[in-house]
Amino acid sequence: MLDLAPLARFGDRVATGLLDVTSDPAALDSSGFWAVAADFEGGLTCARFADVRRTPVPAPVPGAWRGPAAGDWTSSLDRAAYTEGVRRIRAHIAAGEVYQANLCRVLTAPLAPGADVDALTALLARGNPAPYAGTIRLPGHGVEIATASPELFLRRAGRGVESGPIKGTGRTEDDLLAKDYAENVMIVDLVRNDLGRVCATGSVTVPDLCAVEKHPGLVHLVSSVRGELREGAGWAELFGAAFPPRIGHRRAQVQRPADHRGPGDCAPGAVLRRDRVGRRRPGHRGGGRRHPHLLDRPGRGSAALRHRRRDHLGLRPRGGVAGDRAEGLPAARGSVGDVRGEWRDPYV
Repeated sequence: MLDLAPLARFGDRVATGLLDVTSDPAALDSSGFWAVAADFEGGLTCARFADVRRTPVPAPVPGAWRGPAAGDWTSSLDRAAYTEGVRRIRAHIAAGEVYQANLCRVLTAPLAPGADVDALTALLARGNPAPYAGTIRLPGHGVEIATASPELFLRRAGRGVESGPIKGTGRTEDDLLAKDYAENVMIVDLVRNDLGRVCATGSVTVPDLCAVEKHPGLVHLVSSVRGELREGAGWAELFGAAFPPRIGHRRAQVQRPADHRGPGDCAPGAVLRRDRVGRRRPGHRGGGRRHPHLLDRPGRGSAALRHRRRDHLGLRPRGGVAGDRAEGLPAARGSVGDVRGEWRDPYV
């Protein structure tokens, strides 16, 4: 097994020289560069690094990423289980317990000893560039994450905070339906409510609503929500207000079969000079590892009583790109939906 040193990489910044690791969000108010991973249940891993320098993501080195073969991947949900999950979510919506839920499945594959998640980051940067890509490699703390997310979950600059929720995905803009726009507005309202819990009264605004962003092979509907933190609110309050799951979702989660969450449902990000954080959509087009397995977690949100088969097909574009990179394969030409056949769901 390779002796890999702790590392964090976000954009053109790479951090090395691990100083300390804590789960206390109050530590983020101290000085230094912090890499933060938050899991589904809200647990934090905050790692402070001594050395930060600007350097681009290196070009992929042939053989550096020894990913799993296409046939090694297993899914936590087959088509029947996915359909049952949708039925349960619809029942919770009808009962008024939740109004939006993200039904995810875990894609798992074994990794060879010594596989370096930062080498996977290099492949993702070449074939699937994303504005919120990054790496957190903490082998001694069970955190090894590569993310290539297009979505800004949360950014802080001084007292200002911003979120850029994505709701609505298609191969082209023509694929976006009225339902997608309605769901985007609904999520914006949720984010406004969340930020309003820690922001000064009247400071929460929506500068952009349902803007169309183009990414390799698909388009997203993206909105922007901003606010100013109220006096006395810090990192702990911000994390507490912004992070799912809601109480009703937790009740619903308890009632469905348990699966492995951990890094596949996390939000990685960085804090620099106590005034900035960029967090990525949990598990979006990336991989998280608790050695010796690689995880990817594509999912679709169910937000209405009407559900279509295309929402199930939507699991393929989100998982396929990361799958090709995780296998160490070159980018497939064409739309995201046309990625390698062996990666497609066997039950679709």
